[in-house]
Amino acid sequence: MITTKRIVTASLLAALVCVATMIIKIPSPLKGYLNLGDCIVLLAGWSLSPFYGFLAAGIGSALADVFSGYIAYAPATFVIKGLMAIIAYFGFHLLHKRLGNFLSRILSGTLSEIIMILGYFVFEGFLYGFVPSLVNIPANAVQGAAGLIIGTILVKVFEKNKIIVQ
Repeated sequence: MITTKRIVTASLLAALVCVATMIIKIPSPLKGYLNLGDCIVLLAGWSLSPFYGFLAAGIGSALADVFSGYIAYAPATFVIKGLMAIIAYFGFHLLHKRLGNFLSRILSGTLSEIIMILGYFVFEGFLYGFVPSLVNIPANAVQGAAGLIIGTILVKVFEKNKIIVQ
């Protein structure tokens, strides 16, 4: 993919991450919220290079935090969501020859979502205390599961229709 196309694709996915994160917001107990942005974060990780996937996922998610009034979360979100995309990329590329596309996406996406859950637990642990932060683990797990399921479906649709080609 030429550089201009990579930048445009990453920018489009960043915008999609932001919108998907902001459309459905279900408040969680520690001032955070559940959303569907993770499906696009995983799509960016599976579809772009690690660098562009990190930027698309991190910038889109951090902007959603800023626009939604969760500015304190934006720096942590940038790192956590960017790492999710990198883990999705490398996990998929390490596993897909042995396990096939579907299973490698499930495993790499699951690992990415575990990193998200742990990342927010640690971040919120420093903000609010580690015991109170335990309350958001189930909500983040539900968000991660939804993101994984929808992301797996979306990447298949995108590939079948040649919307994003590596």
